[in-house]
Amino acid sequence: MEHVPSTSTAKAPAERFTGDVYLNPIQTPTDPARLAAALVRFTPGARTNWHSHTNGQTLYITDGVGLVGTRDGSVVRVSAGETVQCPPGEEHWHGATDSTLMAHIAMVVGDSDGDGATWLEPVTTDEYAHALTTLGH
Repeated sequence: MEHVPSTSTAKAPAERFTGDVYLNPIQTPTDPARLAAALVRFTPGARTNWHSHTNGQTLYITDGVGLVGTRDGSVVRVSAGETVQCPPGEEHWHGATDSTLMAHIAMVVGDSDGDGATWLEPVTTDEYAHALTTLGH
C-alpha cells in the first residue's frame, strides 16, 4: 500500500484547453496497469479541445455544472454525482458552463504508448455557444 496525502495542482496546457483549467493527478500509468486518472477543475467558460481516447474515457462529475459534447452536435448537461462514458475513438469535449465551475475525475485506460489520447483543435466560440443554447442556458 502507498498513501499519497496530496498531489500538486498544475495549470492545464493551453494547447489542449480553452480558459483556466487545473489538474491534480490521481493515478499515472505504471506497467502493467494502464489507468490514468486526474481531478480536473474548469473555471466558467473553460473547456477541453476536441479529443478522443483509444480505449474511451469515463468522467465522474464531483462539483458544479458542465457540458459534454460530441461531433454530431449532441450535448449533455452534467452535475455533481453524474458519470459520462465516452466510447473508444469518439471525438468529444467537456468543460464548465459559462456561469459555473465544474470539476470531474477523468479516467482512461491507456495503450502501450501512453494514455491513448488524441488531442485535436479547440472547440470554437460558436460551437460552445451553440452547446449552451441547445441546453437552454
